[in-house]
Amino acid sequence: MNHSTQYASRRMASYSYKPRRRRNSRKLAVRVIRLSTLALLGVMAYLGIRLLLTLSLTRESGTSVQWTLESNALPPSIPQDESSDYLLLVNPWNSLPEDYQVTLTQVPGGELVDSRIYQPLMDMLEAARESNLGALPVVVSGYRTQETQQEILDQKIEEYLSQGYSSQEAEEQALLLVAKPGYSEHQLGLAVDINGEVYDVYTWLMENSYRYGFIFRYSGEKTELTGISQEVWHYRYVGVEAATEMYEQGLCLEEYLGLNTAA
Repeated sequence: MNHSTQYASRRMASYSYKPRRRRNSRKLAVRVIRLSTLALLGVMAYLGIRLLLTLSLTRESGTSVQWTLESNALPPSIPQDESSDYLLLVNPWNSLPEDYQVTLTQVPGGELVDSRIYQPLMDMLEAARESNLGALPVVVSGYRTQETQQEILDQKIEEYLSQGYSSQEAEEQALLLVAKPGYSEHQLGLAVDINGEVYDVYTWLMENSYRYGFIFRYSGEKTELTGISQEVWHYRYVGVEAATEMYEQGLCLEEYLGLNTAA
C-alpha cells in the first residue's frame, strides 16, 4: 500500500458518517411538534371565544342561552311531533316564562335564532329568492335579550316624544309597535324580522310561509287580538301542522290557541 492509499484509508476511518435520514427525521419531528402546538392554541382560542360569548349572552338576559358559534352548523332536527313550545304564546298580556331556555344558531347576516328553526328558516328564505329579485331575503332581527328589547322600546318612545306626544301617549303608541321586555316573541328565538329588496317578497311570505312552519304573525286585521300593529316583516315559527291550519282558517295564534283550548 503506497503513501497515498494509506492517507486515504486514515481519512475514511476517522470520518464519522451521520445518516441524512436521521437529520431529516429530526426536522420532521420538530415540524410536527410546532404544528401540533399551533393547532392546540387554535382550539384553546376557539373555546375561549365561545365561552365568553355564551357568558356574555347569559349575563344580558334572564333567559338561559347557549350559542352555537358555527353559522353553517346543522342544528337539531325538528321532531315529527313538533314541540309544544313552538306554540308558546307571548304577547302584551302573556310574558316569557322565567325558566325558558333556548339554544341559538347564527344565520347569515349575524342574527341569532332558535337552533331548531334554522333549517326551515333557511329553506324558506331560499325559496323566496325568486320574488326578491334573486337575492336572499335577510333576517334583520332574530333573538333579543331583555336589554336589547328595552333599548328598542326606549328608542321608539323617544321618536314619539320628539313628535310632540306626551310621555303617556308616546309610550302607548310605542307599545303598539314594540313589545315590553319579557313580552316579545323575539326573546323566544322563534320569531324573525325579514327584509327584502322589493315588497313582492312579503306577499310571497304571506302566501307560502306556512309551508315551512312560519306564520304571518301580525296582521292589521288582528291587532285587537295580538296587541301589535301590522308588521309585514315579522314571522313566527309554530310548526308546519299548526301554521297550515292557521293559514287555511285565517287565524292568528291567539285565535288558534283559543280554539284548541276550547276543543
